Amino acid sequence: MMKRYIFGTPILDTESVIHKPEPQQGDIPYFGCEKGETGVKFQYTMEKDKPVYGLGENVRGINKRGFRYVSFCGNSSMHTESLERMYCAHNFLIVDGETRFGVFVDSPGRVVFDIGFVNPDEFIITSELTDFEFYIIEGNSLREIVRSFREIIGQSYIPPRWAFGYQQCRWGYESSNEIREVVAKMKESGIPLDSVGLDLEYLDNYKDFTINPKDYADFADLSKELKEQGVRLVPIIDAGVKIEEGYNVYEEGVEKGYFFKDKDGNDFVGAVWPGRCHFPDFLRPEVREWFGNHYKYLTDMGIEGFWNDMNEPTLFFTERGLKEAMSVVDELRDSQLDIPRRRRLLQAVNGMANNLKDYQSIYHQIDGKMVSHDKVHNLYGYNMTRSAVEAVDKILPNHRILMTSRSSCVGMHRYAGTWQGDNYAWWSHILFNLKLMPSLNMCGFLYTGADLGGFHTDTSEDLLIRWLQLAVFTPLMRNHSAFNTRRQEPYLFQKKDIMRDVIRIRYMMIPYLYGEFVRCALESDMLFRPLAFDYEGDEVAAQIEDQMMVGDALMIAPVYTQNARGRYVYLPEDMMMVRLSSPEHREYVQMEKGHHYISAELHEMIFFLRTEKMIPLAEPGLNTDSMDFDRIELLCNVKEQGSCTVYVDDGFARDYENPAYYTTIQTVRKDGRLSVEQNGKKLSLVITDCQNQKL
Repeated sequence: MMKRYIFGTPILDTESVIHKPEPQQGDIPYFGCEKGETGVKFQYTMEKDKPVYGLGENVRGINKRGFRYVSFCGNSSMHTESLERMYCAHNFLIVDGETRFGVFVDSPGRVVFDIGFVNPDEFIITSELTDFEFYIIEGNSLREIVRSFREIIGQSYIPPRWAFGYQQCRWGYESSNEIREVVAKMKESGIPLDSVGLDLEYLDNYKDFTINPKDYADFADLSKELKEQGVRLVPIIDAGVKIEEGYNVYEEGVEKGYFFKDKDGNDFVGAVWPGRCHFPDFLRPEVREWFGNHYKYLTDMGIEGFWNDMNEPTLFFTERGLKEAMSVVDELRDSQLDIPRRRRLLQAVNGMANNLKDYQSIYHQIDGKMVSHDKVHNLYGYNMTRSAVEAVDKILPNHRILMTSRSSCVGMHRYAGTWQGDNYAWWSHILFNLKLMPSLNMCGFLYTGADLGGFHTDTSEDLLIRWLQLAVFTPLMRNHSAFNTRRQEPYLFQKKDIMRDVIRIRYMMIPYLYGEFVRCALESDMLFRPLAFDYEGDEVAAQIEDQMMVGDALMIAPVYTQNARGRYVYLPEDMMMVRLSSPEHREYVQMEKGHHYISAELHEMIFFLRTEKMIPLAEPGLNTDSMDFDRIELLCNVKEQGSCTVYVDDGFARDYENPAYYTTIQTVRKDGRLSVEQNGKKLSLVITDCQNQKL
């Protein structure tokens, strides 16, 4: 059951929802509602101790109860528990209990979710806009509510198959020759690699759609050379356009009036990496088309993937903020700088970045009217990425590309994935990575993952290994770090062989992960699910946030604690534990439902295969292009009979439901052995019977 309510006259259609039910009249179920001139407040009394799930990319646990969350996209690099907002605005959640329902606040402006923070049993939603849409989604199960929501917001983005390979990235690859060196050393070490992410260094003075003429002069040759080795380049694109005479993107944007305006109708000026910039008004279709067409400059050089960054949009400072801060600096220059004055100085300087006053001073042109940016702020990153994807779809028709964006709201999930921002080399951020996965999946973002090893601060060898072991299962598997941190390419560590084998395990798992990803996208399902979503009524499962179902057949329980050589695991049903130190070295142990301590040395990783389930595996290669996905190992935990569907396409085409890509495999145990039958595309099969080892 889906109910839609319209408050006031929304400024615009956010296009988050593409299959809209007819609007309802009358009172909203479950919530009391107070309307005022400065916003709308909804209030619901939650059942005692019952969880609340969702809000996509946000802090704290899978159960969001007990904190206040702010939906207003921000450049939030310190991911601690006290953080109220991150880079994205994903306003969907599910209230569980005897009465369960989903809520989606379709608003482009600031929304606050107090989920038992001020009052432990009160759930309060406050929209600062009075003009927006509000949805109630009812269903018999948690997964049914998620499916209903996902069906109205549209199919999730499906990247090319190579995007499931390992990606190496760093802010600080200074030249094309350094990129060549990284790729060569990965290959020499036998470590699989599918792409290298390029940060700001490849650009000419931080200008979008340019190439550093000194250090990356042979960019097109580099792209071609690496692609012949099965490795693709994935460059960064930022939202700010540098103000510089002679720079074509700047001059075109000014000439056509395509940038944000200030209150006086002048092009707004804010600073990011290039210094003073203008910002495209991506909420206008003609601006999206114009900016998106510039991606052709890079696709013409063989580029098939991008990551859009700084698109909240981030503002380092504006002329207003700089002037105010400098006046405080001048005033306090010769003072004693005691604690109150020092605090005032720091607030003045640090407060220049991402200041609400600056967002309120920016204006969009919407249907001939000037609308202040703060009222539509959450749509900006979404529409920047939409701009890129709509253009590249025309430039490379029927050819999927890799696209991720740091900032987003619901709706962008149809165009791209998202990475989880500028995290830290902290053990707690491995667990944070895990907990974000199902919440993002609920909101349609299936292609996601964190910066492995941590973006900020120096990683340690054991932390990177354990993080890679989790990332075997996350669709985005990208190692990314900042310029002032320890280098964290796997071949630089003493235990590089362990890292190599973990990444090889990932490549072995690609047939399962890729196939389940496509299924979840087409069926509006979640790839990552809390145990509570599969084992409703199991009170122990409902409390667990550090184990996860991945696809139809697997449960994972990663090690995320420093110096740990194992962990406690709860099995909600009988399962087969698979312990691996490499694709070739595995152990299968049948385990009963209940609580267990599982040993897992640093070189070992584990996952659990459900009963009567099978998963397809492949022989790992140095990249996905070199792998034979028509030759499949079928890993079976079948006592009586089981079935699975293996999905093998060309990795690029968009006809996902083509019967030629699907093979249904059925197994039946007779006299202790498995008989196997294929239906569909014929695959070369090797059967591994976990209960009787290899056949």
